[in-house]
Amino acid sequence: MNLYKSNKARFIIGLLIIFMLYSVYHIFFAENTFTASIPRKLRHVIALLFTVAVYFVGTYHLGKLKVKWMSTLWHIVHIAGLCIITAIGVFDWLFLTGEPIVALSRFARTIQELLLSPILYVAMGLLNKTLKNTSTVAS
Repeated sequence: MNLYKSNKARFIIGLLIIFMLYSVYHIFFAENTFTASIPRKLRHVIALLFTVAVYFVGTYHLGKLKVKWMSTLWHIVHIAGLCIITAIGVFDWLFLTGEPIVALSRFARTIQELLLSPILYVAMGLLNKTLKNTSTVAS
């Protein structure tokens, strides 16, 4: 049984799920007033779990498409970003006992925002569409 009738439907469903995860993260966690009362280590874990969830949604939906470079690019960007923010988090947990370094926290949040937001997923779809149109014109 084929769940998706086209690659476009698969892409749109993946986009909707990523958008939902992004919205839930920001509404119930990042922009909520109670977040300041949560311990910093738990906030790191929650943010990491949402980012990994977006990674797996994108991996599932882009991995099933016929265009393999999109899946490869998705893996490269997300794994590199996850390694960077995980290293920053581990550094924060092990070596910073008091207040975090503001510039380092801002950098980690920026990378995490890029990985969590649907912008990367949409950009890959637009790039794919543009390259597909360019290749059909050149043929």
